[in-house]
Amino acid sequence: MSFLSNLSWRYATKNFDTTRKVSDTDLEQILEAIRMTPTSFGLQPYHFYVVSNTDILARIGVAAYNQPQLTTASHVIVFVARTDFDNNNEEYFNLMSGGNAEVRAHMKWFEDMVTGFGQSKNADEYLTWASKQAYIAHGFGLAACAELQIDSCGMEGFDPVAIAEILSLPNSQKALVLLPIGYRSEWEAPRGAKVRFSKDDLFTVIK
Repeated sequence: MSFLSNLSWRYATKNFDTTRKVSDTDLEQILEAIRMTPTSFGLQPYHFYVVSNTDILARIGVAAYNQPQLTTASHVIVFVARTDFDNNNEEYFNLMSGGNAEVRAHMKWFEDMVTGFGQSKNADEYLTWASKQAYIAHGFGLAACAELQIDSCGMEGFDPVAIAEILSLPNSQKALVLLPIGYRSEWEAPRGAKVRFSKDDLFTVIK
């Protein structure tokens, strides 16, 4: 199947087959797609928690109002925004320069631009920006699952404070969205044909 056909195949799976697990090979491909997500400045202001521990998933399930996706999925990926701009910025430019002070000096103009951007935003504005970057990564995760014909379900319905406690998140991280992945159960099925607005409704073509 083509990529577009796979996008038509996928749907928000509510119940997964608990006897089937996503292989390490397929999981690595999904994580690599998420890792390769484009972000503003390339800064990657996020982190991801890949959970397969059944006890932890049970606790996450309670924090997600007992929705069945969390306790039947093979894995749940928790997408988290980072708010520690200074640390993130330092790690990024150290990585980009390979720790070489001379190389880093040559990219000072870029570092100054990124630093200025981060410092121009208050905490709420920066969290909003970082969250947008994390949601792009979430979209790449959904697309990668579709490409591999692995079922998934993007989820925002959970208590982020409870998730933070369960995962022992530092204060500089905020849970935004969940991605349970696995294989649909035998009795699980899409509700029907996908409902999407037409191209004419969604796109304005300006030539």
